[in-house]
Amino acid sequence: MKEYIQNNSEKFLAELFELLRIPSVSSMAAHAPDMQKAAEKYAELLLAAGVDRAEVYPTAGHPVVFAEKIIDKNKPTILVYAHYDVQPADPMNLWTTPPFEPVVRDGAIYARGANDDKGQGFMHIKAFEYLLKTNQLKCNVKFIIDGEEEIGSPSLPAWAVEHKDLLACDDILVSDTTMIDEKIPSLNVGMRGLAYVEVEVTGPNKDLHSGHYGGAVANPINTLCTMIDKLIDDKGRVTIKGFYDDVVELSKEEREMLGRAPFDIHEYKHFLDIEEVKGEEGYTTMERTGIRPCLDVNGIWGGYIGEGAKTVLPSVAHAKISMRLVPNQDCKKIAELFEKHFMSLAPKGVKVKVIPHHGGQGFLCPMSSNVYKAAARAVREVYGIEPVPNRGGGSIPILADLQQLLGANPLLMGFGLERDVIHSPNESYLLSQFYKGIESIGLFYKYYTE
Repeated sequence: MKEYIQNNSEKFLAELFELLRIPSVSSMAAHAPDMQKAAEKYAELLLAAGVDRAEVYPTAGHPVVFAEKIIDKNKPTILVYAHYDVQPADPMNLWTTPPFEPVVRDGAIYARGANDDKGQGFMHIKAFEYLLKTNQLKCNVKFIIDGEEEIGSPSLPAWAVEHKDLLACDDILVSDTTMIDEKIPSLNVGMRGLAYVEVEVTGPNKDLHSGHYGGAVANPINTLCTMIDKLIDDKGRVTIKGFYDDVVELSKEEREMLGRAPFDIHEYKHFLDIEEVKGEEGYTTMERTGIRPCLDVNGIWGGYIGEGAKTVLPSVAHAKISMRLVPNQDCKKIAELFEKHFMSLAPKGVKVKVIPHHGGQGFLCPMSSNVYKAAARAVREVYGIEPVPNRGGGSIPILADLQQLLGANPLLMGFGLERDVIHSPNESYLLSQFYKGIESIGLFYKYYTE
C-alpha cells in the first residue's frame, strides 16, 4: 500500500485541493451554493473510487452525501462518517496564505479544512479505493458525509431516522480528531456530550446614565457576573443541583489505563502561556478534559464596548455558556437543571431568561470491541508502537445519535495533531499524517475482517 500511496501522491493532493478550494462554510447563508458544490464533488470522488452508488440527499438544511459498496450482504458493514463543511476562515488577515487556496509548506497542507475534516475524510476514500482496486476489500462499506457538523448537525438526526435501513451497519469509523503526538499514536474511544445555553439578564427598561443611577439600580452586567461566579465552587465543581447524579466514576484501573497517555504539565502551560492550570479538585488535567464534565462561559457582552468612554448603566447583559458532559449525562436534562438553578440565583431587581441552544450526548466505544482491536492493530503496524486509548474533550453529537439509532459503536481513528490549529487561521495537516492515515485505514479493514 505504501507504494500505491507514493505513486499516487500527486493525484491525491490534486483531488483533495479541489475540495479545499470550495468554501463550504455551513454557518453562513451566502455559502449555500458552495455547500451543494462540495456535496456533489464528494459524490463524484466516491463514484470514481468505486462505490456502487453515491447520492446527494437534500435535508432541512445542507445536503448529505451517502454512498455504499456492498460486496456481500452477509458480511459485516462499516459506516464511515465524515463532514464536508468547514468553519469560517475569519480573521482573514491572520492567514499566511488565503484559506481556500491550499498550499504545501514545510511538509504540511495549509487551508481551511485541511485537517477538519476534508483531509481526514478524504483518507477514507483513498484507502477504500486502494482496497477495491487490489481486490482486498472483505466487508461492506458505507459513507455518510455530513454538511452541518460544524453547526451541530441539526438536520442529520431526522434524515438518519428516515433512512435508518440505508445506514444499517455493524460499526462506525470516524477520522475527525487528533492524536496525542505523531510519535505517540492514540485512538479516541469516546467523546463528551454538550449542553449549550444563552442567558439574558435585564434590569431597567432602558440604558441609564451611570452617574445618575449607578449604585441605586441593579446593573445587569454586574449581576450576571455574580451569578456566573456562583456556578462553580472553590473546588472546581459545578454547583447545579443534580449535575453529577448520572456521572459514572471510573475505577482506579480505568484511570490508570487512560493515564498511559504521556503528558508534560510544564510543556502544557508553556504552550498556553499560563502560570497555572485550574479545574475540578482530585483529577489530573487530562482527566478534567476527558472523563469529567465542566462548565464554561464562551462569551459575555452588554453595555458600551465601542471606542472611548460612555458612562452607561446597561439595560441588558448576555452570556453564552457551554457544559461539556460525560457519557450517561443527558444534555436535555442538564439544560433543564441549569435553567432551574440559574433562575434561582437571580436577585430581585432583574429579569432572567435562559435560551437553550444545541446539545448532544456523549458516547463510548468498548476497547473489547472488534472495531477497536482492528484499529489498534493497524495503527501499531504503521507507527511501530501500541496506540494509547483516550477520550476526547470535544463533542460530535451526531455520533451519539447514530450509535443509539443503529446500535453501532463509533470509533474515532483521527490523525490530526494539536499543531494543526483547526478552527483557527493557518489550519494545516502534515503530509506524513495524511499518508500514514491512508495506510492505517487500509490495514484496519484487513484486520477487521480477519
